Amino acid sequence: MSGPVDRGMRATALALSLVAVAWLAGCVSQPAGGANTTGGAGTSTTSSEGGATTGNTTPPTAAEAGATDRRARVRLELAALHFGRGQYNTALDELKLALAANPDMPEAHGLRALIYASLGEPAVAEEAFKRALELNPRDADTMHNYAWFLCQQRRYDDAEATFLRTTALPNYGEVQRTLLARGVCQARAGRWVEAERTLSRSYELDPSNPVTAYNLSDVLLRRGELERARFYVRRINQVPEAVTAQSLWLAARIERRMGNMEGLQDFGRQLRERFPQSPEMLQFERGRFED
Repeated sequence: MSGPVDRGMRATALALSLVAVAWLAGCVSQPAGGANTTGGAGTSTTSSEGGATTGNTTPPTAAEAGATDRRARVRLELAALHFGRGQYNTALDELKLALAANPDMPEAHGLRALIYASLGEPAVAEEAFKRALELNPRDADTMHNYAWFLCQQRRYDDAEATFLRTTALPNYGEVQRTLLARGVCQARAGRWVEAERTLSRSYELDPSNPVTAYNLSDVLLRRGELERARFYVRRINQVPEAVTAQSLWLAARIERRMGNMEGLQDFGRQLRERFPQSPEMLQFERGRFED
């Protein structure tokens, strides 16, 4: 995919998939704009807009076909923008127009899958994921998102297999991203040893990613590897712009587990000063360290 519309769609899908991973892992705040509104828009259609051939009409010329494809991709870009803002129904309306112009555009089906997954309609989302991958079996972005969708559905074995297929694609340049999602999924399944191994590999490839460091630290805490857990969360909290209520809360829990009451109170103070209204501050005040 090389055009500006494709790059915009890819960037939107990537950003939202990473937000989903981080949110479900508890490392960032829930993304805004996630209202669970539903509507009848969004079903694929095989009619074409301006390029259909019926009866004895002649097939479209190359110029006409190019214009139809451009129209479809503009609609796809608009749909991606609306999806990024949480305007799901409007995004689906734009996708209907995109798919009417070009029903075999895999990116459109991939985005449709993401929207319906966000709307809590897994059957429609899975159908769209499968159609997108049928049209382009080597689309790493869609395969990555499909794997994460399967994890959200608690189909952990299917998710694992799909994550492995994604990272095995030739010339895939976002291996660390898929390893992060795979590690979080393994943790959700309670597969702590595998999660540590996967997240460690992701961290090796991208040590500057605070989401990876957070999730690796959390897994190590659960495994009782306290010194190592402290190391990774400290890497986050040493960078002022990377600090979150979640990272301070994780650090506080680690210090408490290690018996360092002074460290525990220090992170509690930071929570109180920087994030006084956060759920983590409330948990600290209530002493709910093991929830």
